[in-house]
Amino acid sequence: MKNLISMRDVSKDDVLRLIDLAGKIERKEVVPEMSGVLAALLFFEPSTRTHFSFDTAMKKLGGNTFSMTGTSTTSVKKGETLRDTLMTISMYADLIIMRHKVEGAARFAAETVDIPVINAGDGANQHPTQAMLDMYSIQKTQGTLNDLKIGLVGDLRLGRTVHSLAQAMADFNPTFYFTSPQHLQMPAAIKDDLTAKGVHYEEVDDLREIIPELDVMYVTRIQKERFAVPEDYEKVKNSYIIRKSMLENVKDNFKVLHPLPRVNEVSTDVDNTPYAYYFQQARNGVFMRQAIITTLLGKA
Repeated sequence: MKNLISMRDVSKDDVLRLIDLAGKIERKEVVPEMSGVLAALLFFEPSTRTHFSFDTAMKKLGGNTFSMTGTSTTSVKKGETLRDTLMTISMYADLIIMRHKVEGAARFAAETVDIPVINAGDGANQHPTQAMLDMYSIQKTQGTLNDLKIGLVGDLRLGRTVHSLAQAMADFNPTFYFTSPQHLQMPAAIKDDLTAKGVHYEEVDDLREIIPELDVMYVTRIQKERFAVPEDYEKVKNSYIIRKSMLENVKDNFKVLHPLPRVNEVSTDVDNTPYAYYFQQARNGVFMRQAIITTLLGKA
């Protein structure tokens, strides 16, 4: 692995190696040495967890970072092209971690520069490091990645995290249940990928019917910022709200995951149940991103 751009580029063996390495880093069985390594955090779109998680991951490994958040104070405002920005940054940094609103921007970056590039989210397309930390969280809570029943709930059309997770889990024989507003269903391209791999999925309207069957419920917010017409967002923003009362008959191993931020799609009364795992999930992101950085830089 030279770059991490899409889960389509990551093999099952790659996934298992990264999960194993993240676990060893968390348990301090492996302590990578990153002193002198400098990562560029280029965030053309807003971010809290991903930005701080990568920053934390690098600094806890002994490396360092510099950040660009938005473009208001950069030469992009003067008309500099993305290619020139990337080429310039690559003269300073050892790797680039980039979030951009344009789908395919991270792959363009990887084709432009000679240092590793990590896709921290490109539009509504992919978010592979989120998928990897999600899988690490699933492994930790379920004890396996194989043969699980997973519900994906919320904005499945515009939510890049669910696209990456569905593709990443496809090698582990899951059963997926997709629940979303009618116009925010999982894209056909993702479903075609799943069908080609023999993965069973169902599109389900009534969430309550499937909750008792699930091992994992992965909830996403409705992506307000990707709606061209605000009124369309208002029509669907409260389509699914997970409440504590809905979790009375779940399996003992059941967990609710969420990539965060949440708006109101998971009620705060779920937070104090044994099923809530989204804040621990965010913590797991540091270990997984350390594993990814270590692997891409050849320091594993």
